[in-house]
Amino acid sequence: MMQYVITVDTSDRETGIMEKIKAHELGVLHRAFSVFIFNSRNQMLLQQRAHEKYHGGGLWTNTCCSHPLPGENVQQGADRRLAEEMGMACRLRPEFSFIYKARVENGLTEHELDHVFIGYSDQDPVPDAAEVRDWKWVDMEWLLEDVSQRPELYTVWFKIMLPRLLPVAGIQVLDA
Repeated sequence: MMQYVITVDTSDRETGIMEKIKAHELGVLHRAFSVFIFNSRNQMLLQQRAHEKYHGGGLWTNTCCSHPLPGENVQQGADRRLAEEMGMACRLRPEFSFIYKARVENGLTEHELDHVFIGYSDQDPVPDAAEVRDWKWVDMEWLLEDVSQRPELYTVWFKIMLPRLLPVAGIQVLDA
């Protein structure tokens, strides 16, 4: 089944619709979202992407991420994908958005205006195995150290977002 993304300008105004893989092949700016879920112990829920994903297979990343469907707003898309990918629901609040462009494997380019959402839940996920290979709750200190020591295990967008996320999530990590 062909999937589509919403192409946008740098002010997030819709400019059209494009087949998802074509947008990634051409590096066309499109709308996306990323969801970060924290529990009451201030741990972040990570997912390991399924190996069969078109890019980033087997890499660790935020709780879920995707693209809103044509005709769907970003909040609706984030709620939908959290349920589809991770089998969970919680209240998500928008925190910030930013644009990034990065080459990924298979000759693809991620060029996204990414809307970042944060939610809080103590529910363990029930992920879709076609989307998610594994998941875990992690302490932030451990995560920052692991990303620093083994960056190749994480998606490019996750490594870009993480420093921006910490202050808005109210997470303070002391530097040594």
